[in-house]
Parts: sequence; structure tokens; C-alpha cells
Amino acid sequence: MYGKRLRGVRAPHRKNTSGCAPARMPAPAAVVIPMMMHIGAPAKPVVAAGDTVKVGQLIAEASGFVSSPVYSGVSGKVKAIDSILLPGGQTSAAIVIESDGEQALRDGLAPPPVSDLKSFLAAVRESGVVGLGGAGFPTAAKLTVELPKIKAVIINGAECEPYITSDTRTMLDQSDLLWEGVLMLKKYLEADRVIIAIENNKPDCIALYEGLARAQDGVEIKTLPSLYPQGGEKVLIYNTTGLVVGEGKLPIDAGALVLNCTTLAAVVRYIKTGMPLVEKCVTVDGSAVANPQNVIVPVGTKLSDLFDFCGGFKSEPKKIMYGGPMMGLALTDLSFPILKTTNAVIALGAKDAIPPKETACIKCGRCIASCPLRLMPANIEQAFRRKNPEELEQLKVNICMECGCCSYICPAKRPLVHVNKLAKIMLRDYQDKNKTAAKKEGTLK
Repeated sequence: MYGKRLRGVRAPHRKNTSGCAPARMPAPAAVVIPMMMHIGAPAKPVVAAGDTVKVGQLIAEASGFVSSPVYSGVSGKVKAIDSILLPGGQTSAAIVIESDGEQALRDGLAPPPVSDLKSFLAAVRESGVVGLGGAGFPTAAKLTVELPKIKAVIINGAECEPYITSDTRTMLDQSDLLWEGVLMLKKYLEADRVIIAIENNKPDCIALYEGLARAQDGVEIKTLPSLYPQGGEKVLIYNTTGLVVGEGKLPIDAGALVLNCTTLAAVVRYIKTGMPLVEKCVTVDGSAVANPQNVIVPVGTKLSDLFDFCGGFKSEPKKIMYGGPMMGLALTDLSFPILKTTNAVIALGAKDAIPPKETACIKCGRCIASCPLRLMPANIEQAFRRKNPEELEQLKVNICMECGCCSYICPAKRPLVHVNKLAKIMLRDYQDKNKTAAKKEGTLK
């Protein structure tokens, strides 16, 4: 269907911090922990203003099957439960905790009992771990599948976005946790085939896991070309197994289960120690950052505190982003907190942040040639400008993964991925209106 490998672009790696073992940041004066750091229903606070909390203590419980509990990464006192704006534009309740600087651990912190699939899934649910590669889907919900459907479990260590190296550090610094996680997946999910997928620009990681895999049947290391977006779920599944995830289908429908390497390490840390997800390793980089590095930081830490820990800025930042330059979200200020899903914050100086001048499409077809899913971004843009949702539906804009290859490769600097996002909203509104009209028509009949 697709050929040997899916398409993409060769973006500069800029893995400047790959050799930087993470530094641990002291607890900030206060943290702001949102209840909406995952796909699904927001967590429900179980603490109130004035309560004293400790590290690892539950502060919000999951409010549904597709939800996730939230724990405190600092000890101190709950100052308030406020409403804040998230980077994507949504509003969320957030628990504000003033740190006492003690970092006292929750009483009774202990590993959960895990002996079979049921207790394993319960532990994953209690851990507060969600997809840490970006999307934030609750990991327990992802793992709750019919076991016979699983043809391959894929551990995503591709880390294809420029600048970001936090997953690389997980693979190198927490190899014991990650490897034990591989063995747990084989045992509890009865997975006959586990694939650890790593891009070829990480030779240290490849050598380490090839050595471990030699003595373990059913585990293979797939070395992949450094081609963005190699770590995209559908792309990774096809490039490692040849399995195709159909339109509107989930990976498990094709027989694949994908877990980010840092996600798996966080699950195992909870099972081994009882410490839930309360902190993240975050890559801090970009031309405006004084001391680029990887930092282990409590969830809820404000970006201003994180950048201060890294020495501030050596030049005025003109663009600050959550995530990498291809799929990251631009931020308006430094008051936003580190989320469970934050793997990098990038601050760019004027030279790197100046938006290119947009010109007319020259119909070169590069956007089509680079799209991993073989969409036609230039045609989608034209249909969107014409406000033609029927044509957008035919062009399959709804399967766009928003990787940004089209915008990156476009010589005319058209805002193609931005238009794709808007086009998906237009199509969704059109389809919702059609469904509503069809229901009304059915009621009248």
C-alpha cells in the first residue's frame, strides 16, 4: 500500500543535549498542577485549600475509565484551586501548592502488589501515567485490550523531533526500568513480539538494547532512519511491522500496541517503588537559552522557574514552545506549568523565530511528496479557502496527523499544517450538522 517506508522529511536533528545527564531541579516556591493533563475526563480534586500534602500524595482522582489520577510532586500546603488556561486554549481546574522545601514523602509509600494482568493494569491505573510522548492518552486504558489481538508491542524510542533528548536520556539512564518494563509486557500481555524502535542517530541506545536483547527471545531492536516523523504512531507501526492502521481505526485494530519509552519507565518506577508520576525529565534548549540541558522537574513547575534554573536567557526569546519546533505549541508567556506530557521547552532567539515570508503556491508538489499519509496539503488548503467541506472530506483531511512536514518542506512557506488544523475543525462542524439534521429528519418520519 505505502511501499517499504512511509514518507517524511530530513529535518536538522539539533540534539544538543543528548550527552547531558539530567540535573534535578529543587522544588520551586509553588506549583500549579492542572486537572486536565491527559486525553479524556479531567481528574477530580480530593484536596482543598489549606490542606497539607506530601510528595506522592493523591490530590485528584480519575473521574472515568479514560482519565488519570494526579499526585503532588512537592510537599507543602494547598493554596487554592483555580481555573487556568492551558497552552492549547482549553481551561482547566488547577491545584496551586506552596512548597515547604522539605520534599517529605507521603506516609506509607510502597510498591503495589502485582502478580497477574489484573493487578498489573490496576497498578498502571494508580500510577497516574499517561502517554508521555505527547498525546497523553491514559496508559491503563490503552493497555486494556483483548490480548489475542496483539501481534506486536512497540516501544517508541524514535524521538524524531529536533532538539528533544529527554527520551534518549530515559533509554540511557533508566535502562534497568525500561528493560524490566519490556519483560513485564511480555509476561502480563502475553506478547510474543516486542520491538524497541530507535532512530539511527542514537548509536549508544542502539548498542545498549541490542546487547540486552541478545539474551531474550521475542525482543528485537529496530534501527530506523532518522526521518521525521518516524515516531508518529501510524508511521512507526508501519515502518517496524508493515501493519497498516486504517482510517478511523486504532492501532490495536491492526494488532499493534505502542508505548513511549519514558511512559513504560514511569510505569515500572511506580511498580518497583510506589512513587507515581510526579516529575518529568524535560529538555530545555533553543538559541535563546543560556544553559541548555535536561532537567528533572516537578509537574506543575512554572516555565519561569525552569528557565531561571537553566540560567535564564542569553538573548531575548522571540518564541517559546512546549515541545519541538515541528509539532510544539507556541506560548504567550512563562506562567504556564510543566505538564505530565511536557518533554521539552524551547526558547528561540530572533534569528530562529522570525516567520518566513509567505508567497503564492508554485504547485511543486513537495508537500504531497513529503506527507507520511500521502495526503494533498495544497489541495486541502484550496478547498479550505473555498469553504468546501465536501471536498475536504474527499481529501481525507481528518486523518492528518499534524506533523508539519508539509509546512516545513514548502518553498512558498504556506501555513499548510495550520490550515489543515482549521480544515479539520470545518469538516467536523459540517459532519456534526449533518448528523443533527439526519436525526431530526428521522424523528419527523
